[in-house]
Amino acid sequence: MLNDIKKDSQNRMTKSVEAFRHDLTKIRTGRASTALVDHLKVNYHGSEMPLGQVASVQVSDARTLTITPWEKQIVGAVEKAILASDLGLTPNTAGTVIRINLPALTEERRKELTKVVHAQSEDAKVAIRNIRRDANHQAKELLKDKKVTEDELRSFEGEIQKITDSAIKDVDGVVKAKEQELMAV
Repeated sequence: MLNDIKKDSQNRMTKSVEAFRHDLTKIRTGRASTALVDHLKVNYHGSEMPLGQVASVQVSDARTLTITPWEKQIVGAVEKAILASDLGLTPNTAGTVIRINLPALTEERRKELTKVVHAQSEDAKVAIRNIRRDANHQAKELLKDKKVTEDELRSFEGEIQKITDSAIKDVDGVVKAKEQELMAV
């Protein structure tokens, strides 16, 4: 029973780290990345579709994204989605090809983005600690029901703490890598 709780907790913590890593792809660094526009929704024949399902998105150089809609009539809808997004980017359209030039980040903007990364890392760490708390609570319930001994509980809590420390270390590693990426000019 304790092993099941431990495996479940470890899986949930790993998923939390991966979700955090995925969330950071939306934070713009100095380089162009298709992940920057992955979350955009385009109005396509009356329904909201992810940009990747109505156009191809490619990185043409370090500071330029190229978006090629599959149908000519949705070029305007793609432009509107980009302008309406929180990215603060202006699309340049030439025929059916939309180019997005990413301006260089200022030092001030880099520092702001670093603060955002740290705030998101704290949220990820809180989620990981909540998973630890839940696991320990489940184990204590088993002790109350006399399904495990106190020694087994203490051993389990130590193992869960090691897993938690490892997950938090992973989050810190992701933060450090993103900071280096942000501060690279």
